Amino acid sequence: MITAVLSGNASPDLEQVLGELLRNPLVRNAVFLQSSGTPVSRLRCETRVCDGPLCGETWNALLAGSAASYILFVPDAGGVRPDLRAPERLLEAAEAAGASMVYADYAERTGGDLRERPLIDCQLGSLRDGFDFGPLILISTAAARQALRRYGKVPPFRWAGWYDLRLKLSTDRLPLRLPERLAIVDADRGEAAGHFAYVDPANRAPQEEMEQAVTAHLKRIGAFLEPGFLDVPRAAGPFPVEASVIIPVKNRVWTVADAVKSALAQKPDFAFNVIVVDNHSTDGTTALVADLAERSPSLVHIVPKRKDLSIGGCWNEAIFSAACGRYAVQLDSDDLYREGALQRLADLMRGQNCAMAVGSYTLVNERLEEIPPGLVDHREWTEANGRNNALRINGLGAPRAFDTALLRHVGFPNVGYGEDYAVSLRLSREYRIGRIFESLYLCRRWEGNTDASPSVEQMNRYDLYKDRLRTLEIRARRKMNGVRGWRS
Repeated sequence: MITAVLSGNASPDLEQVLGELLRNPLVRNAVFLQSSGTPVSRLRCETRVCDGPLCGETWNALLAGSAASYILFVPDAGGVRPDLRAPERLLEAAEAAGASMVYADYAERTGGDLRERPLIDCQLGSLRDGFDFGPLILISTAAARQALRRYGKVPPFRWAGWYDLRLKLSTDRLPLRLPERLAIVDADRGEAAGHFAYVDPANRAPQEEMEQAVTAHLKRIGAFLEPGFLDVPRAAGPFPVEASVIIPVKNRVWTVADAVKSALAQKPDFAFNVIVVDNHSTDGTTALVADLAERSPSLVHIVPKRKDLSIGGCWNEAIFSAACGRYAVQLDSDDLYREGALQRLADLMRGQNCAMAVGSYTLVNERLEEIPPGLVDHREWTEANGRNNALRINGLGAPRAFDTALLRHVGFPNVGYGEDYAVSLRLSREYRIGRIFESLYLCRRWEGNTDASPSVEQMNRYDLYKDRLRTLEIRARRKMNGVRGWRS
């Protein structure tokens, strides 16, 4: 019933995985995808020389030629040890649910230790091309062929073929996660793509293919937005200043003064202030900011009455305060503005009728020395398709400036991660987002950062939340386009 399709470096580990799979009575045969330009392996199975497991032509050929009911895809078979009953469990789940695709949790092995790697459920908004389906993925051949008949063959992508196929499979029925550990993976078999891989200029060609695939998918499901934007409504009533720099902070006594001073040092041609929302710090931050506020009339120090606020809630404290200016501009308490940043963001907001403007930043360490990848400029953004591609990537960049009147209408969710992404998606649905591709901002990475080395469980919560934001946004865009119903 199953053809096993394996990829990776031919090795004794891969031979072992292959042997165990072929001894399973459900697995009728195996195919090893050998990358072109490398010596052909001599594994005991069919070997296909191709451009790899991500290639569109590879998947068109596999699906056209398969005589099995299912394909068990092992994307990186080196260092993977499937559970002996993994094919049975995946097949039982697929048959019971009528699923087009099933994936399962796994564990990482480091020496003699096992660390569980639970995955997250796939939903309508799980459009990240890096969504983790784990080391074992069972695909219904019939469902895949039906998807290709209905929505067209996988384009001749070199890197986005698998991504395009899994999006087509999810158009009518979402992939099913089986919350069981069905494989063990060597933790040192190679690192996944880094957090900033999608903005690395070396990855531009793959990213363009991924954007084409997700754009086609959004058109299929009725969530694509054609170019065209509403005018930002004229704000009623005066603002105390033209712009406010918003700095939410909690326990950043070592960095917040630098952030505040970099904001106060800006010299725009308009009045501005800096609003620090101090979320009940306990490390001396409160006294430090209070002292800075006493010495600078342009610094507003807010300590919320509530003690249940996350970063989004602190933003709401700032934007709904009487001190907030016409534009609200983000600055994290770890980071620093470059000279002229505030002027450039405000000029863009005023000149292009934007609801939001986003600059670029340079990644630095605690000593302000540039670290890889250096400049993060999100050049993948285009005015015509940026708000559609925004549903594929995990963020829009920094620093961010917002029209305060619109921001008060939308508000921030009271969360500590993804609050900016939620607002960005919501505003981009109707309004123009302006971009500056030069560095305006130094983003410091250090051991105490909020997003430094999060746990598996924490990353799952983050990813699940952003996928949920995308799900809600897709449904809103479908409704805006007059599309009703959803088949899955």
